[in-house]
Amino acid sequence: MAIFLPFRGILPPVERAAKVAAVPYDVVNTAEAAELAKGNPWSFLHVSRPEIDLEEGIDLHDDKVYAQAKIAYDKLCTEVPLTQDEKPHLYVYRLIMNGRSQTGVIGAASAAEYNSGVIKKHEKTRADKEDDRTRHVMTLRSHTGPAFLTYQDSDDIDAIIADEMEKAPLFDFTAVDGIQHTLWRMDENRSRELSLWFQKEVSCFYIADGHHRSAAAARTAAECAPNNPNHTGTEDYNFFLAVAFPSKQLAILPYNRVVRHLNNLSPASFLTMLSEKFIISPAANGTVEQPGRFNLYIAGEWYQAIPTFDLKKLGVIEKLDVSVLQNYVLNPLLGIEDPRTSKEIDFIGGIRGTGELERLVDSGDYAIAFSMYPTTVDQLMAIADAGEIMPPKSTWFEPKLRDGLVCHNF
Repeated sequence: MAIFLPFRGILPPVERAAKVAAVPYDVVNTAEAAELAKGNPWSFLHVSRPEIDLEEGIDLHDDKVYAQAKIAYDKLCTEVPLTQDEKPHLYVYRLIMNGRSQTGVIGAASAAEYNSGVIKKHEKTRADKEDDRTRHVMTLRSHTGPAFLTYQDSDDIDAIIADEMEKAPLFDFTAVDGIQHTLWRMDENRSRELSLWFQKEVSCFYIADGHHRSAAAARTAAECAPNNPNHTGTEDYNFFLAVAFPSKQLAILPYNRVVRHLNNLSPASFLTMLSEKFIISPAANGTVEQPGRFNLYIAGEWYQAIPTFDLKKLGVIEKLDVSVLQNYVLNPLLGIEDPRTSKEIDFIGGIRGTGELERLVDSGDYAIAFSMYPTTVDQLMAIADAGEIMPPKSTWFEPKLRDGLVCHNF
């Protein structure tokens, strides 16, 4: 049984939803956030990336940053204004990108179920990022960025959602990046009905994206409970903002890698060492056509690398392409022992294309790039079901959910 509850959402007025909606905080850097929010005082990036309104170069974990987030959120609530629904609702949320539609439900997921494993993880989290999100949430007393969950498909849930989409939407706009966002507010009775269907039909949720948001939500609940002498477990701080999508609708893009150095090897020496475990051949571009291989860009040229060893003999984690890259290339050849903490590697979402990999290497800031085949949803679920952990940055989901359309105060 998976709990997914209606809640009293905080929403912008219909005519200003497009101005408020913003990409998640963790898919843009400070400069990119500042450019996207330029000239738009209502952009939710003022809340999620508050450093854009402070002195250049400020430490992102400075007290001023969190205080500024609170100032920005209160300002949006007052001036846009963002207002709270009088009654608890679920919200149907559809995104259309390049003609492909993806529809989920916005609701309140349970921090207790995150702790118990009903909400399943497939990635480790970093303490510093958990600290940052927890402090942001506690300062605002609001979950403003939704966790992205998925679940095994249910015809009954699909039917309710489809019926809701026959009605007039609350919001319907196309963002500057061409992604269409449509939102329906379900009435109270239908919200309760759908919530019960989730409990009946969905045995667990899987975190697709938002592990740090989810972990921060659990920490928030743990911090709030001792300060409430009448704690019951039903308070709003025990739940967090999430969007749940049926697994069949999800699309995963590759999560590519760039490394700053060749570990004192020349390009020719690196390719020679790589050829001890892989068949290396020239490639026309960075596109990887099938799993079980990867492409690399080095010294202005693309190459394809196919393992000479039998992937079928490897475990469910070890046979992932990102694991093969880490275990046979990044660690032994380039000295990247822990990609979660290493400053020598960066991860590039597949939405940026392989041209971005070429640009980064050609700039001289990086020595080599690796283009990957995307991990599948089935692999994600199988690994989570087994209680295993994927290598970091194994999946990149598109389209990205928007912050600011619905918030969850506590």
